[in-house]
Amino acid sequence: IRQALGEKRISARELATDYLARIEKRNPELNAYLALSPERALAQADRVDAMVARKESLPPLAGLPLAVKDVLSTRGVPTTCSSRMLEGYKPAYDATAVERLERAGAVMLGKTNCDEFAMGGSNENSAYGPVRNPVALDRVPGGSSGGSAAAVAADLAVAALGTDTGGSIRQPGAFCGIPGMMPTYGRASRYGLIAFSSSLDRVGPSAK
Repeated sequence: IRQALGEKRISARELATDYLARIEKRNPELNAYLALSPERALAQADRVDAMVARKESLPPLAGLPLAVKDVLSTRGVPTTCSSRMLEGYKPAYDATAVERLERAGAVMLGKTNCDEFAMGGSNENSAYGPVRNPVALDRVPGGSSGGSAAAVAADLAVAALGTDTGGSIRQPGAFCGIPGMMPTYGRASRYGLIAFSSSLDRVGPSAK
């Protein structure tokens, strides 16, 4: 993606718009996303395109369409932990992992469904309904980061952030047929993560 942007074969805005359109079309059957952030995504994409126009060196994740699990705080974007208890809550700050990814050029498309407060292994325990496995709609995507894994597997994001306490990135990755990585504890900042078990929680990526 970074190379295609640098060679002007596509613009970051075109890419973000394409992914948002895909989400609008496919998400009703998958329920992978709970909230979209199109204004924020397009503003970030425009920043990347401006860098291309100025022939600046692009950051490593320039234009990368990214999804974020709904237990990570995102400034001005609903963060509910898939629970009615936090319905309407919009944090005043970003989780460090989100902040650093955007600093590296990533474009946040929206927030993904999960088991409520990350407590579950099937993503059937969300207050906003279960996530469907894009490989087979009658099957679960795994949990608790099932929305993030389903979004990547269904090409509704290039990569996604999840959290892993006892398998919650790795198991959905396996169920959806994509790699999901659990970093060493403390390797990625937990600041802004609404904790399940703070001495075990890890923030990590899913991608193809």
